[in-house]
Amino acid sequence: MSINIEQYRSPGQLIHSLLEDKGWNGRVLSGILKIDESGVNRLLQDKKSVNAQLAIVLEDIFGIPAENFLTLQMKYDLAKARIKDIPDPERQSRVKLFGNLPIAEMINRGWLDVENKKDFQKIEKELLKFFKVNSLDDIETNLLHSAKKTNELDKPTQIQLAWVNRVKRIAEEMIVAPYLASSAQKAIDELKSLLWSAEEIRKVPRILAENGIRFVLVEPLKGSKMDGVCMWLDQTYPVIGMSLRFDRIDNFWFVLRHELEHVLQGHGKSHIKIDYDLKQLDMDDEEEKIANLAASTFAISEQKLNSFIARKSPFFAEIDIIGFSNTHRIHPGILAGKLQHYTQKYNLFRKHLVSIRNIVIPSAMSDGWGNVYPLDD
Repeated sequence: MSINIEQYRSPGQLIHSLLEDKGWNGRVLSGILKIDESGVNRLLQDKKSVNAQLAIVLEDIFGIPAENFLTLQMKYDLAKARIKDIPDPERQSRVKLFGNLPIAEMINRGWLDVENKKDFQKIEKELLKFFKVNSLDDIETNLLHSAKKTNELDKPTQIQLAWVNRVKRIAEEMIVAPYLASSAQKAIDELKSLLWSAEEIRKVPRILAENGIRFVLVEPLKGSKMDGVCMWLDQTYPVIGMSLRFDRIDNFWFVLRHELEHVLQGHGKSHIKIDYDLKQLDMDDEEEKIANLAASTFAISEQKLNSFIARKSPFFAEIDIIGFSNTHRIHPGILAGKLQHYTQKYNLFRKHLVSIRNIVIPSAMSDGWGNVYPLDD
């Protein structure tokens, strides 16, 4: 038997129509089904739902596919649910945040004070406190505005914004010397004298603080690809955040000098300069071009590097690398990193790419790597 179920709003209406076609009433159907007549009445009034077993029985009685009864029941239940649903304006905000923010990792890192990861009410409360906002909508709106990108396709992710916010919260609690117009250049000049030894990197946080620059190290969140950030508190106090995503001496100096150039140029005052995946840097951004050039020529000028490569390529002997480094008072790892980039052979000179994380963390404001920075809430 073929029937258009679209004309019926509920299973009860369909069953009532089928009874009329057969000239039956509820009493007849109750006898066939061997149930009380009140049960049939509840079925006709849609007070009793049609389940899979009953749908098969009705198929046998009326010749209507069981799927039709079940489809009609599903549509009827959904329509009732929509009527009863109470609109929640913040639901979509929760969907976005809970879907995009690494909630579990933020809890594990101690950023959110939550014991039960299924306690969404507590998580929501902690998120508002973490981002210092009054509503969930404000989290995305405020941070995306502060970190606006000219290229909308390249805008930062929620994970990256969470990392940036952690840097900002720590920086707000720091006390450093006043920042002057000459401070950034003075810091750069002082840092240049540290390039020769990895151990000298322990002095970096102190030099930056003495020159009014807040320096914060925060372990990156998984998947963020964060390298660094430059921001200003009240457009007056510069902040540099670094992730140490690549724990190598060459990468440390490159990222630090990159962010320092942003500070020197006053970048990041109107919108936070978020630098992630610097290997794939967007060179359409003029400010990033400026910072990248400063970082790439900080330890070794382009002229000296090109001269060395022209003389020694394609074979770079160990004695040549050490000799060049000693002559120019830089760590061999800095030159090794540049030669890796030039040759595109990242397995070469690796012994010189020493780790610096354990050298710099003890003297810096840091969060992660097994430790939680104790913010004053």
